[in-house]
Amino acid sequence: MGFFQRFLHRKEKDRDLAEEIESHIAHERDANQARGLSDAEAQRQAQLKFGNPLVVRERVWHYRSVPWLEDLWRDVRFAWRSLRKTPGFTAVALLVIALGIGVNTAVFSVVNTVLLQPLPYPEPQSLVRMVQNFPQGSFDSTSVPELNMWLHQTAILNQIAAYDTGGAGINLTGGDHPQQIQGIHVTQNYFSLFGAQFIAGRAFTPEEDSPNGPHVVVLSYGLWKRRYGGDANIVGRTVQLDGEPYLIVGVVARNFVIDDPADLWVPYQFDLNTQDMAHYFGVAARLKPGISIEQANAQLKLASDQFRRAIPNAIGPQSNFAVMPLKQWMIGDTRTPLLILLSAVALVLLIACANVANLLLARASGRKREFATRAALGAGRWHVIRQLLAESLILSLSGSLLGLLLGYVGVRLLLAVNIGGLPRLGEDGSTVALDTRLLLFTLCISVITGILFGLAPAISALRTNLLGTLNESGSRSGTGSRSTSFRSILVVSEIALALVLVIGSTLLIRTYLKLQAVDPGFDQHNTLTLAMSMSGSRFQTSAPVAQIIHQGTEQLKSIPGVLDAAVANGLPLEGAFGMSFNVVGRPKGNGPFAGGASYYSVSSSFFHTLKIPLLRGRNFTEHDDASSPGVIIINQAMAKQFWPNSDPLKDRIQKAPGSPAGSPFSESPRQVVGIVGDTRDQGLNQNPAPTMYIPLAQMPDGETALNSRVVPLWWIVRTASNPNTFVTPITEALRQSSSGLPVAHIRTMDEIHSLTTSRQRFNMLLLTIFGASGLLLAAIGVYGLMAYSVEQRTQELGIRMALGAQASDIRNMVLGQGMLLTLIGVAIGIGSAFWLTRFLASFLFAVKTWDPIAFILTPLLLAAVALIATLIPALRATHVDPMTALRSE
Repeated sequence: MGFFQRFLHRKEKDRDLAEEIESHIAHERDANQARGLSDAEAQRQAQLKFGNPLVVRERVWHYRSVPWLEDLWRDVRFAWRSLRKTPGFTAVALLVIALGIGVNTAVFSVVNTVLLQPLPYPEPQSLVRMVQNFPQGSFDSTSVPELNMWLHQTAILNQIAAYDTGGAGINLTGGDHPQQIQGIHVTQNYFSLFGAQFIAGRAFTPEEDSPNGPHVVVLSYGLWKRRYGGDANIVGRTVQLDGEPYLIVGVVARNFVIDDPADLWVPYQFDLNTQDMAHYFGVAARLKPGISIEQANAQLKLASDQFRRAIPNAIGPQSNFAVMPLKQWMIGDTRTPLLILLSAVALVLLIACANVANLLLARASGRKREFATRAALGAGRWHVIRQLLAESLILSLSGSLLGLLLGYVGVRLLLAVNIGGLPRLGEDGSTVALDTRLLLFTLCISVITGILFGLAPAISALRTNLLGTLNESGSRSGTGSRSTSFRSILVVSEIALALVLVIGSTLLIRTYLKLQAVDPGFDQHNTLTLAMSMSGSRFQTSAPVAQIIHQGTEQLKSIPGVLDAAVANGLPLEGAFGMSFNVVGRPKGNGPFAGGASYYSVSSSFFHTLKIPLLRGRNFTEHDDASSPGVIIINQAMAKQFWPNSDPLKDRIQKAPGSPAGSPFSESPRQVVGIVGDTRDQGLNQNPAPTMYIPLAQMPDGETALNSRVVPLWWIVRTASNPNTFVTPITEALRQSSSGLPVAHIRTMDEIHSLTTSRQRFNMLLLTIFGASGLLLAAIGVYGLMAYSVEQRTQELGIRMALGAQASDIRNMVLGQGMLLTLIGVAIGIGSAFWLTRFLASFLFAVKTWDPIAFILTPLLLAAVALIATLIPALRATHVDPMTALRSE
C-alpha cells in the first residue's frame, strides 16, 4: 500500500514542499538583510544560492516516485488530450482499427472454439477414436467383432465405449402426443469415459448392458426438464419407448456436453460372440497412462493381423486398426480451412494498420513544427517518440474494445445465419463465447498493431531537422519527399493486400455459383422429407414395415395437391451406407470382393417421386415383394465402372458376399433389372459414386431389424406447390396410417440442397466480408493520401494555375499520381494472388486457382474504386483559387 501512496495526493505534497522551499529562501533572505543587503539584493542572493524552486521540486518528486511510471502516466494524459482535440481524425482511426480487430476477433472466436479449446471431458488428451485405416483414408464405423477385439487390448486401452453416431431416433410413446426424440445406444462404459455427472440416479450396470438385459434408460437434463418438469422423483419410474416400458435409472447433469446432442440413452446389450460384421456405431477409448498414439497404433497393427486370421475377408489386406486423438477426429477436415480464413483476416488487419499509419503520418507531418519547438525547449526526441507511441496505443486499445464488441456481435449474427457444418460450435454457435484466450488474443493484437502503425510517425519525428523545420514558414512545414514516399508505399501495400483478398473472395463466389448450377440428378423442388423411426420389437421383420409404407403411400396420395410419395432409408445429398458386392460368375480379381457401392433400400415409387430417370430396364413395382425373386437396380456410374463392355441387366449381384449365416445381410443373389441416372449422394461437390438400390419390401428381416435402430425411414412427398403448406395434412396422414408413429426432421429437399453447400457458403461469406473490408480500407487509403497531397500542394497548384495550367491539367495530374500507385499495387497484388490462391485449392469446385474472370474483373473493380477515391481530391484540386493559395504562405 505504501508503494501506491507515493503517487497519491501529489498536489498537497507539492504544495507542502513549495512552502518548505519558500521558508528556506525566506530564512536566507533574512540572513542577507541582517548582513546589510537591500531587500531586493537579499532576495536575489537567496534565490541564487537555493536555485530554481521548480527544478528542486521536480527533482524531489523524481526521487519520491517511480519516474518511468510517472512519465508513462503523463504521456497517456497528454496523448488523450491531443486525440480529443482532433475528434474527426480520432473517430476515423478508431473505426478503421475496430474493423480490422473486429473481423480478426470474429474469426479467432470460431478458431478458438473449434481448434484450441480442449474437449470438455476429464483428461481429454488421452481420449481417442477407434478407426480402420485404408490406403484411401480412414473409416470410423465399427462392427461388434471389432469391438470385442478392442476390448481385449488392455495393455494400451483403459476404457472403451461404443455409441451411436446419429441414430434412427426413438419414439417416446404414452400420453396423447407421441414424440420422436434423439435416443443414443451406448455401452456401459460410455458415461464414465466422458465424465458424465448425474443429478439423480446412476449409469448402466454391466448386467443391464448384457444380451437380453432389462429395459433401462438414462434421461438427459433437457428432456427431464422439458417433458417431466424436473421431477425430483423421476428415477424408478417407467417411460414408454416404442410402445414398451423402460425403467429410468438416472438423469445426467446439465453440464454434460457431447457433439451429437441426445435426449436419452439406452444400453446396446451387444452379443460379443456374434460374427456379424455390420458397421453401424462408433467407438471411443482412453489410452492407458504412458501410452502414446504411436505405441497404440503399433500394437493395433499386430491385432489387425490376428483379427484377419480369425475372421477371413473381414478387413482387407492393406487395412489396419488404429486410433486417432478424439479431438482430431471431431475437428476432421476443418483445421486447414479455418487457418486459411484466419490468415486471410490477418491481411485485413495489416491493411487497417497501414491505413492508420497513413493517418498518423499525415497528422505527424502537420505537427512537425510542434515537435521541433518542443525539442528546442528541451524535450528529448525519445520523449516525443514515446508520446506518439502512447497515442497509437491508446487508439489501438480503444479500437480493440470496440472491435471486440463488433467481432462478437458479428460472429453471433454470422453463426446464426450459417455455421457451415463446423464441429464443436453447438446449436447456432451457442458454444462460442468470450473467454480468457480470446481476450488475450485481442489484447495482444491491439498492442502489436498499436506499435506497428505508431512506429512510422515516431520514426518520422525522430528524423526531424529542428533548424530547418523552425525556419519554415506557414503551417505546411516538413512535408518531405521521404514521408510522402513512405505513405505511398503504405497505400500500394494496402491495394496489393486488398486485391489478394478480393480475388480470393471472387474465387469462392464463383465456386458457390458453380455448385448451385450442379445438377443433383433429381428434381428437388416441391419435395418434402420426413423421418419416421420404426424402432422397437414391432418392426423387427420386413412385413409390418412394408405394410405401413403401402398404407402411408396410398393415404398421402389421397391428399389434394400431393402428387407422389416414396420411402427410403436415406436421402440423396446426405450420404449413404456402403456395401460390398460380387457379380455372380465373375472372378473377384485381387481383392476379397468385386467392388463396393453406396446402398439404398427404397419403395417402388422412389425413382418416380424424385424424378430420377430410368435409362434402361425397368423400375421397381408393387410386385417386387418378399414372395418375388430378389431384384436390384444400379446407377449409371456403377454400370460404367463395373460393366464397361458388357450388359449388367444380364447379371446377378451378391450383396455383402461372405456374410455368415444369421447375418443381417445374408441373402441370395439379386437380378439387375434396371439402370437409373446418377445422383449426387455424397454432396454436390462429389462425383456420383456407384450406387445400388433394392426394394424395401425385399429386405431381409435381419437387415430390417438392424436398420430400425440405426437409421430412420425417410418419407419423400412431392407436392404440386410449396410443400411447407402441406406439413399438417401430411403428418396427420402418416400418423393415421402408422397407428400413431410420430415424424421428425421435417425439411424440404431445397433446404437439404442448401445445407449441402453450407460450408462453401460460409467460406464465401467470410472471405467476401474480408475482401469488401479490404477494398473499403484501400479506397480510404488512396483517398486519404491524395487528399493530403492536394492540401499540402495548395501553393504549388495555385502557382501552376496562375502560370496558365488548365483545371483539366491539374485534375489529370492528381488522377495520374493516384492511378499510378493503384497500378503498382494491382501489379504486386496479382503476382501475390497467383502464389497465395493455390492455398484455396481445397475450397474450390470447378474453378481454377488462376481463374481468368477473377484475375481480370477483380483488378478492374479495384481500379474503378481507386479511381473514384482519387477523383474526389482531384476535382477539389481544380477549384483551388490561385490568389488564395499564394496568400496562404
